[in-house]
Amino acid sequence: MLDLVKAETERIESRFLEPACGDGNFLVEVLNRKLSVVIQKYGKIQLEYERHLFLAISSLYGIDLMSDNVKECQNRLAQIAETQYKAKFKSQTRKAVVDSIQFVLSKNIVCGDALSMTSDKHEPIVFPEWSLVTGSKVKRRDFAFDSLVNTATNEPTFDMVEHMDTDSMGKIIPTPIKDYSIVDFTKVSANE
Repeated sequence: MLDLVKAETERIESRFLEPACGDGNFLVEVLNRKLSVVIQKYGKIQLEYERHLFLAISSLYGIDLMSDNVKECQNRLAQIAETQYKAKFKSQTRKAVVDSIQFVLSKNIVCGDALSMTSDKHEPIVFPEWSLVTGSKVKRRDFAFDSLVNTATNEPTFDMVEHMDTDSMGKIIPTPIKDYSIVDFTKVSANE
C-alpha cells in the first residue's frame, strides 16, 4: 500500500495520519522508510540528522479508540527512532533529542474517535503542526482535527467557522487554534 505513495514516504516532511492506528503497524513502516532517507541524506552530521529525525517523527499522526494501543504505538515509534539514533551516534546521543521525540509522539498519537473527531475525554481532537523554521528552531501550531478534515473537502462544518479562512481562489484554509513561540526542537516540551 505504501508503495502506491512511495514518493511521499520518502519525503521526510510529508505528513501521514492513521485514523485507526492500533499499535502502529502502518506508522512503523512509514517511519522506517523516512528514517532510511534521514540516515542516507543526513547521517554524517549529528545535528542535521537530529533535526531531520525530529521532522520525520513530527510528521506522523495517529488516533485509536483504545488507550493501550495508543501507548504501544507511541512506544514502538519512539523505540525505532531511539534505536537508530543510538546506533548511529552511540555515546554522543543527547537526552534532549530523545525527550523531544517522546513529547511529540505524546501529542501526535492520541486516544479518541476519528469518526466523531473527539478525544477520549469527549473534547475535540487537536493535532499540532511542527515546522522547522530556521536552523534548529521549530514552530508549533495546534489545529482542531475536524477543521483539517473538513477543509480537505472544502465543506465547512458548524464548529469550523471560527477556525478557517479562505485563499484567493475561495479554498478554505484552516487557522490554528493556538500558536506557540519558536523554540529549539530539543525544547518543545518546555513550550507547552
